[in-house]
Amino acid sequence: MRTIDALRCGGRTTNRADCKSPLPHVNPQCATRLTLVSHHIWLRDHCRCPECFHPVTKQRMLDTFSIPRDIKPRTVEATKHNLRITWSSGESTHTSEYPWSWLKDNAYDPQSPSEPDWQKPYIWNNYSFRGHPPQMRFEDVMSSETAVHQWLAKIKKFGFCFVRGVPPDMASTEALSLRIAFIRETQYGKLWSFTSDLAHGDTAYTNIALPAHTDNTYFTDPAGLQLFHLLEHSGGEGGESLLVDGFYAAQELKARHPSSFELLSQIPIPCHAAGDDDTFYRPDPPSGYPVLSLDHRTGEVRHVRWNNNDRSAMNAVHPDLMEQWYQAIRDWNACLTDEAAEYWVKLQPGTVVAIDNQRVLHGRAEFTGRRQMCGAYIGKDDFMARLRALAENVQGDELLTARKRDVWAPGL
Repeated sequence: MRTIDALRCGGRTTNRADCKSPLPHVNPQCATRLTLVSHHIWLRDHCRCPECFHPVTKQRMLDTFSIPRDIKPRTVEATKHNLRITWSSGESTHTSEYPWSWLKDNAYDPQSPSEPDWQKPYIWNNYSFRGHPPQMRFEDVMSSETAVHQWLAKIKKFGFCFVRGVPPDMASTEALSLRIAFIRETQYGKLWSFTSDLAHGDTAYTNIALPAHTDNTYFTDPAGLQLFHLLEHSGGEGGESLLVDGFYAAQELKARHPSSFELLSQIPIPCHAAGDDDTFYRPDPPSGYPVLSLDHRTGEVRHVRWNNNDRSAMNAVHPDLMEQWYQAIRDWNACLTDEAAEYWVKLQPGTVVAIDNQRVLHGRAEFTGRRQMCGAYIGKDDFMARLRALAENVQGDELLTARKRDVWAPGL
C-alpha cells in the first residue's frame, strides 16, 4: 500500500513518500506528534486547485477515473501550514497543496471525529432543565441573524427550543418558520391549523390523548423539524404537551435491554396515513424503516421514527422473531413512558416550540373545550443547511459578516 505519512514535530514537519521507507527521526522533546496516513490516489483526487476543483461552485472538476492507479509523488514538501506534492504522470506534472488542518479534519487513518462539537447532541430527561428549558425571544430571532444561529444551534443540541413572545396568529408563526427555511407542504397544507373537528382523518384532529410519537413515519423522508403554536384554548382544560428525547429513551433501552435495542435498529416497521380517502401514504419501500437508525461509523442513534398509532400490519417479521419483537417494543414503550423521560409543559398562546422530528417525540394529554394549534414542517436538510451556513461565520458568540466560503471549508 502506497501512502504518505506526515509527522509534525513542533513547527517542523517531516514526510516519507512510501510506507516501506523508515520513519523519520523525531525530536524526543517535541510537544506534539501527528501521524497522518493517506493513499496517493486519495490525495490526488482531493486536490483543490482551480483546475481540479471549481472555486465558485465547489464541485470537483478533476476526472477521478483518469488518475493512474499507481500514481505517486515526484516531490513532497512540508511547509508550516501545508503539504505540497508534485505529481508526475508521463511527462506532465501537477502540484497540489493541502492545509494540515484540512488533512487532520479529514483523516481516515486514523479516522477523525465524524462531526464537530457543535453538532453533538445534549441528551436530556425530565430533570435536566429545572425550569430553564432552551428558549429564545421572538423579537430577537426576527431581527438578528446571530439570534437565528443561537436558536437553530439549540434545536440541534437539545432537539427542541421554545420561542417566547410570538403574536398568537398564523402569520407570525409562518414568519418565524421562514427564518429557518421554506416550509414543507404536505397533505395537511403548507402552514397547517387544526382543532378537534376531524377535518383530516388523523387523531391529531380529535381531543383524545396522543402518546409520544414522531410525525410522518409513513413518509420515506419524514419532516426534519416541526413548529407548534397554540393559538387558543378556551372553555376547557387539559391538553398539556409532552416531549421525550428519543436519544435518551434509546440510551436507556440499550442499557436495560440490549437485545431489544438491536431488534429495533434492524427490523423495519411499515406505517400508513389512510384517514383521508383521497390519499394513502406508505413509505418506499412499504416494509418501512427501523425505529432506530444508527450511524454506521459510531453505532450511535441518529434518527428515531416511531408512531404506534400509524403502524401497519407486521407481516414481514420472521416467525422466530415475532414474540421477541413485541417484547422489544414493550421495552421501548416502557422507556418512553418512564417518568424520568417525560417532559410535560402547558403551552400558552404566544409560545412556539420547534422540535427535531427525527429525534424528539411529542404527544399531548386529553383535553376539553376549543383548542386550536397551528404549525409547519421544515425539511431536515434545509434546517441543517441554514445552520451550517450560519455556523461558518460565528466567532465566539458573534455572527460576523458572511464571508466567502473557500474550497477547504469543513464538509467539502
